[in-house]
Amino acid sequence: MNLSLVLWLLIALPILGVALYLLTPRRYQSSDSVAGSYDEWTEDGILEFYWGEHIHLGHYGVPPCRKDFRLAKSDFVHEMVRWGGLDRLPPGTTVLDVGCGIGGSSRILAKDYGFDVTGVTISPQQVKRAQDLTPAGVSAKFLVDDAMALSYPDASFDVVWSIEAGPHMPDKARFARELMRVLKPGGILVVADWNQRDDRQIPLNFWERPVMKQLLDQWAHPAFSSIEGFSEHLAATGFVEGEVITADWTVPTLPSWFDSIWQGIARPKGLIKFGVSGLIKSLREVPTLILMRIAFGAGLCRFGMFRAQRNPLISERSQDISTATAHH
Repeated sequence: MNLSLVLWLLIALPILGVALYLLTPRRYQSSDSVAGSYDEWTEDGILEFYWGEHIHLGHYGVPPCRKDFRLAKSDFVHEMVRWGGLDRLPPGTTVLDVGCGIGGSSRILAKDYGFDVTGVTISPQQVKRAQDLTPAGVSAKFLVDDAMALSYPDASFDVVWSIEAGPHMPDKARFARELMRVLKPGGILVVADWNQRDDRQIPLNFWERPVMKQLLDQWAHPAFSSIEGFSEHLAATGFVEGEVITADWTVPTLPSWFDSIWQGIARPKGLIKFGVSGLIKSLREVPTLILMRIAFGAGLCRFGMFRAQRNPLISERSQDISTATAHH
């Protein structure tokens, strides 16, 4: 192979890769497109191999310190439990994990805290895998359900918990209402999510708009909410007692993005296990992971935490009546 051909390939292959990446997005079309994406990621096993049981970011402390990628992910769950005040709740507390993935967080909540956990996801393959990974005797069960229209009646759970599910929801107000609706009076909602900067305060600039478009298009996201915007949606449900408490966890979660890319190098057995097709699938996610790191590092995106308590005096019926009265 002559030198000119090698140089041509070095130039052409990255260009071809970028072109294929841009021309083959996984845009949000409906809840089916979200389910299909997660079914595919679960069936091939690549995401689980590199990310483990937790398909969410890790917590590296404040300031962030070097930490094993998978340990950071389980640490995130414990940090979220403490931040939400759930560590003060008794064993047997009923928890709904909305967007449970393959059940990593649900199993920790059940095993380490003694909670009675129900995990729901729109992906049948994730439910199957979560069930396979859950040992007998662990009080965590998994079902297919749609977070936009949860199949549970009003006031069903002591705690509603959700990690990084919000970007897949096309109607953030409806999502907020469903989360609050299924909480028992006095129950606690704890949510962790990827959020966009509030563009009502600072509009997206010339480079932020195309970056955000890729973050939406590549991972089946209809839209990101802002921390301020989703807090307003929760408050507007009429179910919240007092104020919605928020926090920004961008700093302690930021190392996750480059760590997730590093797993491809740190775990070379993946190349043997999944072959060339697996390598191509893995490499395809790298540009989005890099864009995520840029977005969160530059302030375009923020990692939001939300805690709300359901007003013990407001029922679903009374809230509907007050809403209807306000509309008239």
